Amino acid sequence: MKKKRTVMPVQEPEIRNKNFLEVALGLSLKAAIIEASRCLDCKDPRCVKACPVAIDIPMFIKEIESNNINSAYRIINKSNILPAICGRVCPQEKQCEGACILGIKSEPVSVGALERFVGDYALDNKVCVKEDIKENNKKVAIVGSGPAGLACAVSLRRLGYSVDVFEALHEFGGVLKYGIPEFRLPNNIVDDEINNAKKLGIKFYKNVIIGKSITIDQLLNEEKYLSVFLGCGAGLPRSLGVPGENLTGIYFANEFLTRVNLMKANTFPNTPTPVRIGNNVAVVGGGNVAMDAARTAKRLGAKNVFILYRRDIDALPARLEEVHHAMEEGIDFRLLSNPVAFKGKDYMVKRVKCALMELGELDSSGRRSPVPTGKYKTYNIDSCIISIGQNPNPIIKKATPELVVDNKGRIVVDNHQTSIKGVFAGGDVVSGAATVILAMGAGKDAAVAMDEYINNL
Repeated sequence: MKKKRTVMPVQEPEIRNKNFLEVALGLSLKAAIIEASRCLDCKDPRCVKACPVAIDIPMFIKEIESNNINSAYRIINKSNILPAICGRVCPQEKQCEGACILGIKSEPVSVGALERFVGDYALDNKVCVKEDIKENNKKVAIVGSGPAGLACAVSLRRLGYSVDVFEALHEFGGVLKYGIPEFRLPNNIVDDEINNAKKLGIKFYKNVIIGKSITIDQLLNEEKYLSVFLGCGAGLPRSLGVPGENLTGIYFANEFLTRVNLMKANTFPNTPTPVRIGNNVAVVGGGNVAMDAARTAKRLGAKNVFILYRRDIDALPARLEEVHHAMEEGIDFRLLSNPVAFKGKDYMVKRVKCALMELGELDSSGRRSPVPTGKYKTYNIDSCIISIGQNPNPIIKKATPELVVDNKGRIVVDNHQTSIKGVFAGGDVVSGAATVILAMGAGKDAAVAMDEYINNL
């Protein structure tokens, strides 16, 4: 317990806020072994219980300590097919590391950094896990190639199913590709992890919009899939609903990030997909997506980027690491500020008016409610990025009226089964926008339910 937590090296803030190269540089083998030696190998490991996919964390860490990295990868791979991704983007401080017993009197083990180290090692060294798959000659369809869809697809493939994955966009990965900037999650890491799924025999099809290209009914009745999993995420942005929100220069975060991440706006003029942001950029929201948008705007050349958030810094839902990195990179946090109107000229946004807030009583989220003070402040802006959450896209619901959804458009399920026989769902399309690892956990659990359903036909 006297050993200090190993700190992962990162790019210097004034260098990294001008490029899209990965910020965190990863652990060396020596550093990983030193950090692994801090694990107490608890008899009742709380970290495993706190992991949504139940990785045997103490066991893989002990393998790292013994320099058995291939073995560590095999242990992780049983529960998590995307270790190089999850090691980068999971909120470990709220899950495995938050439950680590070392954290009571010291600092928790850097589980995320160790998982990333193993995942990267496996990709760099092309470590393969031999899968003994016994074909059952039954086929299933997966809608969406994001974390929920990938986890469900691999789980079902391991059970012997023929698995086809349908993706609406022109690249695979879902939110991993369009929603997370490369300085946090390089695209080649996502591609490599998906290639591992392809090696299992899973087939992927891009540019297929379920509800437009083909319907759920057609998948079941014409294409003869025994079951369908909907893991199509939450891509419909929420609006503020304030005057002036339709002015040019106001983006929703998922649109903004998709243009940069998937359409390569960050490489303009080498690619013909620029994004206009100007010098002064406001970002509304306090989650990970807001941090991603703000840090991306800074890298695109904005001189002044500031976060507008209606609560205080203690209530920010973003990962602590993302907030810390944003502050280091020069992002300004203008807290207790709630946008109430946008003003423009010639249809271009020029100013945002904010109500100044104070914190009142605790609400249902366990945070103190923001209460207007009656005071206002106006900021000059060239663009604004709104990041206050997303709901599921309504395309599938419109094409499938019998699919029951709630008042936010989220699919209603019972043990992952929807209102349609044989159709299951999981991830953000059910929970609303959440984390990668929670979506993966839902995908894995849904695969179990689908297998049980098919076996009872």
